[in-house]
Amino acid sequence: MRLLIAVFLPFLLFFTIGRPIAGIICLILQVTLIGWIPAALWAVYALSQYKTDEKINRAFRQMR
Repeated sequence: MRLLIAVFLPFLLFFTIGRPIAGIICLILQVTLIGWIPAALWAVYALSQYKTDEKINRAFRQMR
C-alpha cells in the first residue's frame, strides 16, 4: 500500500514514515509536473530505506 502512495502521492509517504520536513520538500518538488518523477523515485527509495531500518531494529530487539 505504501508503494502505491509513494508513486501517486510521494509527499504523503514521508508523513507516514515520520519524516514531515522531507514531505514538505517533496510536496514543493511535486508541484511541478517535471518534479513528479524525481519526487516519486525519492519516495520509493525512502520507503526501501525505511523498511530496511525497521528490519534492523526488529533484529536488534530480538537479540535482547
